[in-house]
Amino acid sequence: MASSSLPSLPPVSGTDPSSSVLDAFRISIAKKISDALEPLTLEQAYAGVDYGKKGEDFTVALPRFRLPEKPDALAKKVIENFQADDFVASIKHDKNFIHFQLNTTSLVRETLTQIHTLGPQYGVNTSGKGQKVLIEYSSPNIAKSFHVGHLRSTIIGAFLANVYKACGWEVISTNYLGDWGTQFGLIAVGYEKYGSQEELQKDAIKHLFDIYVKINKDAEDDPEVKVEAAKFFRRMEDGDESALKNWREWRELSVKKYETEYDRLNVHFDVYTGESQVGQKSIDDAITRLNEMGLIEDHEGAKLVNLEKYKLGKAVVRKKDGTSIYLTRDIGGAAERYEKYKFDKMIYVISSQQDLHVAQFFKVLELMEFPWAKSLVHVNYGLVQGMSTRKGTVVFLNQIIKEAKTVMHEQMQKNEEKYNAVEDPEMTSEELGITGVKIQDMSAKRINNYNFNWDRMLSFEGDTGPYLQYAHVRLASIGRKNPHLLPLPSRSEIDIATLTTSTHAREIAFLLGTYPDVVKTALKTHEPSGVVTFAFRLSHAISSAWETVVVKGEEDIEKARARMWLYESARDVLAASMRLLSITPLERM
Repeated sequence: MASSSLPSLPPVSGTDPSSSVLDAFRISIAKKISDALEPLTLEQAYAGVDYGKKGEDFTVALPRFRLPEKPDALAKKVIENFQADDFVASIKHDKNFIHFQLNTTSLVRETLTQIHTLGPQYGVNTSGKGQKVLIEYSSPNIAKSFHVGHLRSTIIGAFLANVYKACGWEVISTNYLGDWGTQFGLIAVGYEKYGSQEELQKDAIKHLFDIYVKINKDAEDDPEVKVEAAKFFRRMEDGDESALKNWREWRELSVKKYETEYDRLNVHFDVYTGESQVGQKSIDDAITRLNEMGLIEDHEGAKLVNLEKYKLGKAVVRKKDGTSIYLTRDIGGAAERYEKYKFDKMIYVISSQQDLHVAQFFKVLELMEFPWAKSLVHVNYGLVQGMSTRKGTVVFLNQIIKEAKTVMHEQMQKNEEKYNAVEDPEMTSEELGITGVKIQDMSAKRINNYNFNWDRMLSFEGDTGPYLQYAHVRLASIGRKNPHLLPLPSRSEIDIATLTTSTHAREIAFLLGTYPDVVKTALKTHEPSGVVTFAFRLSHAISSAWETVVVKGEEDIEKARARMWLYESARDVLAASMRLLSITPLERM
């Protein structure tokens, strides 16, 4: 830590005090433990230093070291050896545990200095340097409704892309569209009858969906429609240019429309691919390889891979009528991707309803002895119940966004004075609505099902998206309201004494120091909820500090500056955690 005024410490692998300030404090605790408890190494001791509960900074559970002596005797050794220093102010023994309280002055100064020095790089790390991850998420079906499952996949996938980037990985975000299959034969037949070039240009996704609904109705009354559709799709599969021309245009217009909607959600894809892009050769190669390896069983004309000994049932790879199915297409697609990108990891963000399909898919690739099959990861999530507009059902992404925006706009207009101060109420209400949708989605563990609730989403009270935005806006306004304090002097000249005597300021500084660990944990667990919890804990700590850690009206300029520095640091870290969740922090609302 170039700017650190703390004594130097021995290195511990997997730590980096220059990017995660609390690593330094943990190493110093580990050193105190390993010095007192031979033959414990510094590394072993470090692994035992955990965040404390209820008012303790760090805690070490002595039994985990499996040393021959009883915890009481071990604790006695540590306490007899202990001397307070720049890192640790005090320790206490509590049954099997030793609790460590950090030196407040060092904690506050080092944390705020590191946030200032690293700027937007605070919280990021280089653990994934030189590695490439492909993340497939969202994946709606063209010409079908974009349902809430796609929305969850989109939100979680965008979060994962941000977390991997923050940890130094090269990330390729992929949207694998449902853009192939007999439904396109149906739409083609329907387009002849109901299509309008003008409507198509206006909103391709909606127009194709409307056609799809109408032609399906026709097909119920007239079986001939299905026959026509199958014939048309067969022409597409055979590469007939006249059959593919319309389909290409529909696909392109749909992708354009999706891009603008994803853009509003602050989500960006590097690659739009789809079922149609998987080469027939790759699908045939997959079948050939399965055959050659003796993995296929025939069952009444269908071809299966028996996975019963892995408790995964039987996976169908080719139907009776000789058509390929999802699984073979997925296998072909995965092999093509590896050839193209040589990824180190590939993540599929797919709902838990598909757990069996994904498990079969991964297992078949493993049995096919693809060396990269071990680097595939399934990130699954539960269902959303009850997401419909207040007037009924929501089917399209733009309807979900529009509804969220409208409801927020109504909320904002209730406070006329504040509403008039907002420069762009349209943009602000949309961003608030989207934040509400995203935070409600990411608040609990992703595997949980949840009930979507418009009222809860829109509240400014409690742990909601608007509350987080409000916390950020309040922090952003401090500078505007106290221009006489800006720009702050060189950070080493700011007297932080006023911060070290405030329990509120100390709590904020400690939380800010934990942020790099929040990012590392998110990479391990693939859970957005940990980052959401952090953002709320920080917002609550800031909210509790307003009354006592005051900037506006503080006559002592030194005190005011120190507090300003604390709040500016908090704003930067809160904004970083929101961006990690793909949320754009607002300056005013």
